[in-house]
Amino acid sequence: MSSLSTPASRPDERGGRDPLLVLVDPAAGRADGESVRIARDVLCGGTDAKVALPENQSELDRVLSHRGRRRPVVIGCDLAVQRVLQALHRQRDLGSDPIGVVPVGRPPAVAACRSLGLPGEPVAAARTVLGGAPRKLDLLVDDGGGVVIAEVRIGERVRRGPLSLRSLWAKLAAPDQATGSAAEGSRLRVEADGRLLADVHERIRLLRVTPAEGALEVALVLEGRSERLRAEALAVTGRGFGYAADGRPVHPVRHRTWTVLPGAWSLLLPAG
Repeated sequence: MSSLSTPASRPDERGGRDPLLVLVDPAAGRADGESVRIARDVLCGGTDAKVALPENQSELDRVLSHRGRRRPVVIGCDLAVQRVLQALHRQRDLGSDPIGVVPVGRPPAVAACRSLGLPGEPVAAARTVLGGAPRKLDLLVDDGGGVVIAEVRIGERVRRGPLSLRSLWAKLAAPDQATGSAAEGSRLRVEADGRLLADVHERIRLLRVTPAEGALEVALVLEGRSERLRAEALAVTGRGFGYAADGRPVHPVRHRTWTVLPGAWSLLLPAG
């Protein structure tokens, strides 16, 4: 792992802002190095910031566990934010500090972060880290140790088309983005809080799960019927199915259960 720290400043020089641990996803540098440089310069110019480029999960775990009083800031895509949240959740340190995010990557790769209200332009996003307001957010967790920021999806390939501003799910729809290795027509057993929603003899066209006010919001589309409900837990079982977590394909599994952690983490968003 490579790292770079700026000299500590006196509180009155930089507005007394909290010191930062800026975690730069190496993939973000390859995708858009200029945006990464700009965001890093704004953050380092605004407060005492230590910049780190963890190259694997163990390095990320180590730098987070030794950050002291520095607030974590992620420069990267949805997957990079997922990894940081997962590490903090594993360390039982998820809610201790608000997290800053500067989304960097192609539009499909930052769709989840953008759906939460983060600016897409690096200067605006970095300034939000320095002067934004923390907002508590729910987090989806699964029985395999994974976390999800905004959406789990099974089935239906996303196609090109206009995005609906009324639906968080539609906001997350990215052009030509596959949603996992399970294709349309998946034959799965789906249960919400122990109640059977679909069995293996039914074809599932689409299953979406999002966090909503401390619960899971579930949308299920089968051949001939659909259902929308809220639940505390959703269990899916099949012979081997893939799914997408915030648009990222996850390898096939035979069983997965999702629950929600209400207000588990705080994100710095534009004030007001």
